[in-house]
Order: sequence, then C-alpha cells, then structure tokens
Amino acid sequence: MQTHTLSLPDVDLVYDVRGPLPTADGRPPLLMIGQPMDASGFRALAAQFTDRTVVTYDPRGMGRSVRKDGRVEQTPEAQAGDVHAVIEALGAGPVELFASSGGAVTALALVAAHPGDVVTLVAHEPPIIGVLPDAAAARRGRDGFQDAYRARGMGAGMAAFMAYSGWQGEFTEEFFARPAADPAAFGLPTEDDGSRDDPLLSDRAQAVTEYRPDVEALAAAPTRVVVAYGEETGDTFTARTAHGTAALLGQEATAFPSHHGGFLDGEFGWPGKPEEFGRRLREVLDGSAG
Repeated sequence: MQTHTLSLPDVDLVYDVRGPLPTADGRPPLLMIGQPMDASGFRALAAQFTDRTVVTYDPRGMGRSVRKDGRVEQTPEAQAGDVHAVIEALGAGPVELFASSGGAVTALALVAAHPGDVVTLVAHEPPIIGVLPDAAAARRGRDGFQDAYRARGMGAGMAAFMAYSGWQGEFTEEFFARPAADPAAFGLPTEDDGSRDDPLLSDRAQAVTEYRPDVEALAAAPTRVVVAYGEETGDTFTARTAHGTAALLGQEATAFPSHHGGFLDGEFGWPGKPEEFGRRLREVLDGSAG
C-alpha cells in the first residue's frame, strides 16, 4: 500500500492505493469512501479485493486529511469535489466506486457534478432524510440526538443516536414518548468530557442528511448507479432511506449481506460479514447481480 497526500487550497487529502496504477488487469481502480468513517474502516473490505487496485481516502477534516480553511461543516458538494480531485490525481480514468453511509451521499453528488468520473456506483444506505414519507419526524429525531449531545456530551448523544438508528419503521409518537436512552445500557461513558465536535452527533454534517439527489443529472450520467441496503438492517432509518433513494431514482434497492456496517470485521465493535459482503460487491460490480 502506498500513501499519498494531495494538497488542495483548503485541505490536504490523504489517500491510500493498494495495487498498481495503471491497474494490472485493465479494470478501473476500485475506490471506497465513507462519511464520517475514514479509510481505516475499509481495511477488511479491501482485503477481499487483492486482485484489484483499491483506493481509500480520509474525508476532509477526518483522520489524516487536515483542513486549511478554518471551517468545520461537511457538505456533500465539497466532499464530492475532493473525491473528484483524488480521481484526477490517480490518473487512471473513471473508477468503480463503493460508497457507504454519508459517503454514498457524497458519491451521488459526485456523479451529478462529474459524470465522467465513475463507471459504476454502489451507494450503500445513504442517510437522506428527504426521501422518507415521515421526513419531518425523522428530522425531529435527528434533532433529538443532536440536542442530547449538545446538552450532555458524547455518551448521551451516542445513546440517543443508537436508539434513533435502531428504531424499526417510521418515527411515530411512540418513539418520541420513550425515556431518554441510557448511555450505560449501551456501554457508553456517562460522564461528559466537554467535547462537542463529533462529526456524527453534532450538526456539522447536517447537510449530508438534508441532501437531495439531482435526479435529472444522475439519469443523464453514463454511470450505472446501484442503491444498496443491508439484509439485517431491517426497517431502520438507513434501510428506509436506501429504499427511498432507490425509488427516487426509479429502481429497487439491491440487497447486501449483514447490516449498515456489513463490510466491517470485529475491529470496530459490531462485526459484519466482510467476506460475504465482498463477494456480493464483486457480483454487483461485475453485473452478475442486480
């Protein structure tokens, strides 16, 4: 693996390349992106593609990618510009792109703005609130875990987020009537360390969940777009947003093994099924699966 730093006016982007460029097999590089997850989260999935050149990167302001603009907010459009710059720096033509969570939102913005960058996009569980029939309630729930974080810190905020992200079905009054989630019940710290800069729990990345895909631009792009969901995600928020995004684009969402982080191994807590996930991703990229 070779690590590179791409210096842009407002950020130094760090990305990793596993394999040769140009690629040995003539296929496009396989780029994997997330948000707020950095490149480290793709270690187990990249290991399933040792026959491919795989590229991962740290989004601006996360991991090793240092911002120089003094700003803290995250927008899909800015991150799409960063990914476009990385693809140009690779100099290997358009890529195949697996994008997870907020990274899937970035990827949709990328294809809309730079349609020649991506051959195939697999957008896994993009958390786009506006595609839900209960969007107003989903925003209320999101505001709730952000409020808990602002008021009581990481443990309270993460517990509220986990209750939100684990809720099955639409956000009804039953959800909002529940007692505040207990951090200790999730094994989270109960003391407040005073920090309020978490990229998931703060409002810094609110533009991600509020993004609205440019349906016309995506339809006009040469990119094959596949919206995916995890078979174990059930009827929770990100599964529902995956189905809603797919419907917005005139397709049905494609099933992948495991859950929202199904490509992870045990390094990050809740292990998925990276080997099965990798096989499914390979099938979808090869066009042998819908």
